[in-house]
Parts: sequence; structure tokens; C-alpha cells
Amino acid sequence: MKIKVLNETPRSIKEFPVENEYKLSKKEVEDIAELFKTPLTGSYNWDYTVQDNRIKRLYELGKELNWNVEQDIDWDRPLPERGENPPPIFWDEYEPYQKLSREEKFTFMQHRGAWSLSQFLHGEQGALLVASQLVSCAPTFNAKLYAASQTFDEARHVEAFNKYIQSRVGVMYPVGTGLKSLLDKILTDPRWDLKFIGMQIIIEGLALAAFNLARQGTFDPVFKDLLYLVIRDEARHVTFGVNYLEEFIKTLSDEEREERAQFAYEACLVMRGRLMSSEVYEHFGWDIDDAVAFQSKSDITNNFQHLLFTRVVPNLARIGLLTDKVKPLYDKLGVLEYQDWPTDGEIDWASLERPLDKTEEVEQGQFMSV
Repeated sequence: MKIKVLNETPRSIKEFPVENEYKLSKKEVEDIAELFKTPLTGSYNWDYTVQDNRIKRLYELGKELNWNVEQDIDWDRPLPERGENPPPIFWDEYEPYQKLSREEKFTFMQHRGAWSLSQFLHGEQGALLVASQLVSCAPTFNAKLYAASQTFDEARHVEAFNKYIQSRVGVMYPVGTGLKSLLDKILTDPRWDLKFIGMQIIIEGLALAAFNLARQGTFDPVFKDLLYLVIRDEARHVTFGVNYLEEFIKTLSDEEREERAQFAYEACLVMRGRLMSSEVYEHFGWDIDDAVAFQSKSDITNNFQHLLFTRVVPNLARIGLLTDKVKPLYDKLGVLEYQDWPTDGEIDWASLERPLDKTEEVEQGQFMSV
């Protein structure tokens, strides 16, 4: 085992020969680690009282619906054949993109997809680390058990996205600076409830919306099945966060609640900006600011950003973090209108309890999470 410890996040792009087995030999493996330090305040729970409530039921579901990355996904199915020409996209109106050859345009689309998938992967590793922290610092018995089950879920998600990128995409981008800064904040903050808010409500909520959109848009049956399984897990995670925080936020003082509300807004702002794949534009030698400005003005980008927040804003309202002081800030983002939309606090147990299957409904991408 070789471990290389870095003082900062590596920024290089990794490439993998997808036609070969993606696993390396022991001699080829070198783990790249970046250290972070946190004043984590843990807590024992000596009560051991098992409350028969929603959190307990979600924990039981997590045990029942475990899945295996290697066994429950058929990785041998071929990738869909690409068309003769790249499909029309909003980049068609951007001059640097117009100058690319046909093959270069296909490569650009590959890198854009690889960048998004890489952020999914890095976000799942962040969720893995945060969930493991919550096992120690969550104050109640049921929450500790659920956090332990979520930790295993997140490990499985990291495994699944990593295998997909290395075996079917071939390109991996480093973590985006915005996502990394938010993960650093969540992981190094000593307050357990900020970890809940940042991960369960913001990052997981946005990820759940993004996964649903990605599943509707993919033509790869392997990726469609992978996302179905991940979405089923993530729906429980967000529901856990909403139900647990809804009661806890009520115990805070007005000052403490406002502090959490401001943190949630800033986290939303960071995650909104993370949609800009500046590392891809840099790789193609484009002017980053110009490309980001072009992407920001596109209807597709703006619609996508709004769709993501249809999940998060209602949940923030439900747990009490859409206060009068921060509402104008969300209004400026154009997402305050979603505050009265359905939340993940209302649990659709029939949907959450849906078993793993390969029905026509699932294959056509019609799965709707709560």
C-alpha cells in the first residue's frame, strides 16, 4: 500500500482505458490523500430506547433494501451507439464550440458528462465522510443507527459512480472548487446540526433532483439502473434529514436559527454556482469567464438550476430555515416561489418501499422518488 498525502486538492484530469478492466494491480495503486482536521464533538447515548417512529422505520427500510453494486447491476450491457453527428445543444451558438471538429465536439460532450459524473462521485465521498461523523455526534439512538446505515449506502454510491466512470466513461475530473469548499465547511464544523443541514438538506437534496433529471436523460441502461438504485437510497436520506431537523430546529434560539438559515442560503449559493464546469472549458483552452457567462445565460442552465431548487427550498421552509431575513435572498435567486411545494417530510412509504425490480416502468425511466 502506497499513500501519498497532499497539502491541497489535485487538479489534474484522470483518464482510464475503458476497454480494459478498470481495476489496477496492487503495484499500480497509489492512494492520494488530503488531510482535514475537525474539532468533532461526539456523544454517547446511554438510553438505548428504540422509538418506534419515522426514523426507526427509515432505518428498517435501509436494511431491507440493500443492494450490491456488482450483482444488482448488469455491467456487461453495451454502451448505446453514438450518432453520426453530435446532437444539437445550446453550445452550438458559442463560437469556440463552433470551431471544433466533429470528433472534438464528441470529445467535448464526453468531458462535460465526465465532469458532471465526477462531481457526483466526489459529492458521494463527502456524504460518506459526513455520515460517518454523524454516527459519533448525532445525539439520539435512532439517529446514530440511521447514520450508520447511511454510511454504508454512501460507500456503495462511491463504489458505483467510480466503477461507472472508470469502466464506461474513461475520464475523471477533480472536485469542483465550490463543492470542495462546502464539503470542507461541513466536515470541519463542530456542530452536528450544521452537518445535517449542509449534507442531508442541501447537497443530498440537490443531488436527488439532479439524479432524477440525469436518469430521465440517459440512454445508457447501466446508468439508468445505477441511478434508480441510488435515487431510492437518497430519497430516504433526505427524508431522514427533514424529519429529524424539523423537530430539532424548534429547540434553537432565534439567533441560532438565523445563523443556520444564513448557512443554508450560502450553501445553496455555492451549489448553484457549482453547475459551471469551468475545468472543462480550461481543458479546451477557452476563456473561462466568457464560457461561464455564456452558459449562465442559457435557458437550459437556468431551467436546470430552478428544477434543482424545487427540492431544497420546500424542505428548508418545512424545517424552519426559510426565515423572514433570508427569504429576500432566495427571492433574488428566483426560487422563493417553491417554498410551498411538496416537501420530503411527507413520506410516501409505498414509493420508498418499492423493491428492486426490472419492470418496464423502471426501464423506461418513469421512477418518481418522493
